[in-house]
Formats: sequence, C-alpha cells, structure tokens
Amino acid sequence: MSEIAPLPPHLTGASFLLREAAPAEIFTPEDLTPEDRQMAGTAAKFMDKEVFPQLDALEHQEPGLARKLFEQAGELGFLGIEMPEDCGGLGLGKTTAIGVNEQLSRLGGFGITCGVQTGIGSQPLIYFGTDAQKQQYLPRLATGEWMGAYCLSETGSGSDALGMKARAVLTPDGKHYLLNGVKMWITNAGWADLFTVFAKVDGQHVTAFLVERTFPGVSTGKEEHKLGIKSSSTRRLILEDVKVPVENVLGEVGKGAYIAFNILNFGRYSLGAGILGAAKDQIRVAAKYALERQQFGKPLAAFGLIQQKLGDMMAKVFAGESATHRTAGLIDAVAATGEKLDAMRPPFLRSLDEFALECSIVKVRCSEILFEVADESLQIHGGYGFTEEFSPARALRDSRINRIFEGTNEINRLFIPSLLTRREQRGRFPLAQTIASTFMELARADAPPADGGDDLQSTRALLGGAKRLVFFLSGLMGRKFGAKLNDEQEVLAALADVIAEIYLAESAVLRALKTRAGGAKDSIQADLAVLYTHDAVARMEAGARRVLEASVERREFGAQVQTVRRLLAWTPPNTIALRRKAARHACDRGGYSV
Repeated sequence: MSEIAPLPPHLTGASFLLREAAPAEIFTPEDLTPEDRQMAGTAAKFMDKEVFPQLDALEHQEPGLARKLFEQAGELGFLGIEMPEDCGGLGLGKTTAIGVNEQLSRLGGFGITCGVQTGIGSQPLIYFGTDAQKQQYLPRLATGEWMGAYCLSETGSGSDALGMKARAVLTPDGKHYLLNGVKMWITNAGWADLFTVFAKVDGQHVTAFLVERTFPGVSTGKEEHKLGIKSSSTRRLILEDVKVPVENVLGEVGKGAYIAFNILNFGRYSLGAGILGAAKDQIRVAAKYALERQQFGKPLAAFGLIQQKLGDMMAKVFAGESATHRTAGLIDAVAATGEKLDAMRPPFLRSLDEFALECSIVKVRCSEILFEVADESLQIHGGYGFTEEFSPARALRDSRINRIFEGTNEINRLFIPSLLTRREQRGRFPLAQTIASTFMELARADAPPADGGDDLQSTRALLGGAKRLVFFLSGLMGRKFGAKLNDEQEVLAALADVIAEIYLAESAVLRALKTRAGGAKDSIQADLAVLYTHDAVARMEAGARRVLEASVERREFGAQVQTVRRLLAWTPPNTIALRRKAARHACDRGGYSV
C-alpha cells in the first residue's frame, strides 16, 4: 500500500482516542437537511402504508410480494441514494441514507433485503468496478429492476473468510473462468439477479466475480428456516462449472480480499446505523403500551422499574444514533476529498478504509443496543410480549442475527485493537508513542479534575481519562504478552469494549454540547449523554479489570485497579432521576424524540 497522505486530525480514523474533539467538528442528526428529512419521511410513509399492512404475507414469503415491494422502494429512489448519478442513482452520501435505512429496517427482514442491495450487494461494483461493468449493472440495481447479493461465506469458512473452497479456473481459450463451489447463508439468494462471488483462482488467488443468475450452472438451495428476518430470502448459492466472462472479474485477480474486507467496513457501518430504526420503533411501542396497560390502578409508566427500562432504552439509542451520524459525516467528508489508496488497480477511495475501526464499533454496539431494547420492550409487555400478537417478539427474533452478520461481534471486537497495531506499523497511528506518554503522565499522579457543577462538561472530562485508560491497558497487555498478544482474545475483546464505549459516549456528549451551543438550554440530550456515560463507566471498569486480571501479577493488581479508578473518577448525578425524566420524555413524545 502506498504512503498515506496526512488528513486533518479530525478526519483521521481512530483519532478520537488521541484528541478532544470539538462539538462543531461532528455531524449530528440535527445537521440533516430538510431534503434528508423529507426522504426519510417518505420512507416512513412507504413502510406504514405499503409494507407493514402486509406483514403476515411477507413473513410467510408470499410469492412475488417482497420483490414487488422492493421494486417500489427502487421507484421511490431508496435503493439508489449512494449510487452514482451517471448510473441511475442519486449520488448522495451516507448522511442522507441514514434516515431512509432506519425506516426500511423497522421490519428486519425487509430492511435486510434492501440493505444488502444498497450495501454489500452493489458497493463492490460502485467502488471497484470498471466503467463498463458499472454501466451494465448499476442502473438496474439502482431502480430495483435487479436485486444484488454478496457471496463470501461457505460451510467451512464463515469468520475465516479466506479459507473458502470455491474455485475458479481460466478456460483454455482465456475467455471465461469456470466457477465451482457452494456459498452459504446468502441474503437475497432466492430473488437476486446479480451475485458478487468470491472464489480462489487456481485454488490460491482470492478474486471477486460478477455472476448473473441466468448463467448456466447457477442454482440455489431451499430457503433456510430462520429464527428471525423471515421476510427475507436466505439460501445457498450453488456454482457448477459456471462460465463467467473474464470481463466480469471485479478488480484484479488475486485482489478479492481487498474488495471483501473494505466493502465489509461500509457493510458494518450501514447495518449498525440502519437497525437503530427498529430500536426507535420499539421505544415507541413500549412507551405506548406502558401508558395504556394498567396494574394496581396505575399505568405501567408510573412505576420506577418501568421508567428505568425506558430511560435506559432512550440513552442507549441516543448514544448509538450520535455515533452513527458522526461516523457518516466522517466518511462523507473523506470521500469528498477523492483521495485514493493504491493497494490495487484501479485505486479505491480512502474513505472505504479510513474509518474501519469506527465502522466496527457502530456494528457491534448498535447490534447489541437493538437486542437490548427489543428485549426490554418485550419485558415491559409482560406475557403479551411473548406472543406473536405484539411486535416485540418479532423484533427480538429479527434483532438476533445482527450480532452475526457482517463479521460476528467477536471477530469485530478482535479487529478493533488489532487495527491500531497494524496502523502503527504503517505509520498511521502513534500507538507506542502514546502508551509511553500516558505512563509518564500517570507517574505524576495528577489529581482528577474537580467537579465544576456542569454535568455535561464533567462527563467530557471523564472521557479524557478513559482515553488514557486505553493506552495504559495497552501498555500492560504489551508488556505481558508481547508478540503473542493476538492469541489473547479475551483480553483484546475487553480492550475493544472500552474503546467502543468511549466512542459512543463521546459522540453523545459532543452532540449534546453542540445542541447546547445552538441555544437549547434545557435539552433532554444532555441528560441522555450523561446517563449513557454513567453506565458506560461501569462497563469500562469491568473491561479494564478483565485486562488487569490477565496482564498483571496478583501483588500489583490492587495498585493497578486504583489507577483505573483514578482515570475513571467522577461524581455522577442522580441517575435514577435522569432515567425517570427520560422515560417521561418518551411517554410524553410518543417514543424516541430528542
């Protein structure tokens, strides 16, 4: 890979760990244009009027129905938001796409069908295709005339994607590749017209191919009987001596891994950002039920433990939403520079790679937030929640797959700290230098900052200590395990949790500060940012303790725990009161509205 040119600090991946960002630097939902909001509103009406009234038929996969609705989504422009204008798309960015994706994802299966189309089903072609390939396929994908699918996993290679067995061999006349193999768990497989298939040329060189359904030798297995997302299609893709024209090689022979993993960066981001729409929907459903359901002569919403649940749901979604919009703004800003990486020909946009760490964080935390919100919504509904008559049961089932999609959350947790190490080796992240300076700073034993009476600013100061904690723990891990650190998955995952919590909490705090700077004096956003950070501190300390347990001698443990507590020291407000206030806000506004 060629030398990477410097970007402004706030546009550099993982830079949030190195500096205190200014609120004005980040993109927030409040920055969306009227046009962005109008498009999201149109998507909401489409879901309410066209999709949800046919929920049962969709869940039972009535022939042709999902494809019909999918094509309607294409006619409304929802599938071509990020596709180039000269190929039939709108040529817009991720900030515009968020609102639409959130609405489509309110029904998990339909959201996945559309999400694959706009993400991993078309983006390999958008970012790595030749002009001829784009002109041939993208106009039909942008309108929904054709449906796309992404084919990487196999029976023996899920997380170990490069262990694939699918093979491609050049024919003697040099005009085609013969593809053989079976791809597993392929979303849209039953309905797709174009498959992006990864196979090894001559059993060695991972390569991407554009494979049309009509090519002889292409077939699919039966529909998988899934726990959730039942309105989507998931099947095996079977390739038996499929003749693929050499013109349908995507990128270069042997460079398929670059395509697969860089596209997954955006796939992870889009998945995490979109599914928050389902989480918001469950806050609406839970708040409505809590107001209507009477127990002991009072509505459920009057009880403290129900308020606690609603408050937690609000805080988690607020933090996730803040992080997804921040990340979208970063990706769009770097994409606008047009900078390329020379890892393959043609070079691909730097924005595909730059925020890989942030994309993994968004995928991990938002997928878990949706599951937690759906679970609490079901609990609020009590026995009714466990029946198919009410939506929490479906929401919970649909949410579970997101922790597996686009690389399991375990794989993504390992990816987060390992990326910092790889970027240091390439001169793109000062890991060792920052570890050294952190230990020098800690040796001075500075007192934690005093509580100035402003909960939001105190929370921001706390996160400065949390960032130093990342490098303190990294130094201890490196000292203990050295070159064998990659074998210590439990420790790496614990560090990843600390990093992820910092990103979400800081995104929430910066958003609240930005809103305050715009004149909002008594915003619920400040309460939600403080509330999320308060709970995140406990999770960060738990992660830090796991690192210490494995990385230091028992005689050192007590002293190192004190260092952790010093770095995470702050005086929390009355979080019970904050949760009650957030719950009342949700009930008064009819759901998530900040």
